[in-house]
Amino acid sequence: MNGPLDLRVLVLLLAGAFVGYLAYRHPAAGTALLVGAGVVTLLYLLLGAGGNGGPPA
Repeated sequence: MNGPLDLRVLVLLLAGAFVGYLAYRHPAAGTALLVGAGVVTLLYLLLGAGGNGGPPA
């Protein structure tokens, strides 16, 4: 990442907030914090790996 706040960080924060909000509005979808953290973690791993599927360096 190139600086304190770049596009990837913004995408991760927005995706986590959106999925967390959806899970909060619909409790059957799961616990809001767990779902939000899972999405942020998955996107971080995918974006950090450069799209090749491996873990970030």
